[in-house]
Amino acid sequence: MPLGPCIKIHTSSPDLYLDIYKGHFATSHSHMNYYIDIASNKSNLREADAISQALAENLLYTTSIQTILCLDNMEVIGACLGRALTKPDRFSVNANNSIFVLTPEHTTGSQLFFRDNTAPMITGKDVLILAASVVTGYTSQSALEAVRYYGGNPVGICAIFANIKACDEIPVFSVFNPNDLEGYITSSAHTCPMCKRGEKITALVNCFGCSAL
Repeated sequence: MPLGPCIKIHTSSPDLYLDIYKGHFATSHSHMNYYIDIASNKSNLREADAISQALAENLLYTTSIQTILCLDNMEVIGACLGRALTKPDRFSVNANNSIFVLTPEHTTGSQLFFRDNTAPMITGKDVLILAASVVTGYTSQSALEAVRYYGGNPVGICAIFANIKACDEIPVFSVFNPNDLEGYITSSAHTCPMCKRGEKITALVNCFGCSAL
């Protein structure tokens, strides 16, 4: 089944946009009526830089950050965000500082863990969690638990798209939100209105992309 036409959500910057598809999409945690295709946003350096600049505006003057923990293959944006946060600015909290940009490993049960040589980048550090999207908060909650387990201090969560404004009382900052997607719906598989109407699933979705059915 094809995904259908791509709809582009524009902003004032030509490098800051969102590609979306309408349909019935399923992740491991939820069903949605939009697929947000952020493969290019995560991989293209100019687009990643535009995303990072938009996210940095929420953090520059208020939040100490020593480590950026990248989920969902967000390392390119993580590096750009670290650069944006540490640029010379006498009012910036992190100006001219050094920030670790780190990716966790996962156990077979999807728990996050760190090796002996990477755990010190979390322990005792102010940690910003960077995700592609925050919809249910399930993945972000797991990251928060891992950061705290290793002795880190989670100070915020950033994402390209977010459906919630906080996760376990930690603020969530995003470039795009449901107000940018008309009629946006997300629900569990058991309560999905599209499933109840008998609508076939368009595609399965994870952090790598989608697989049409």
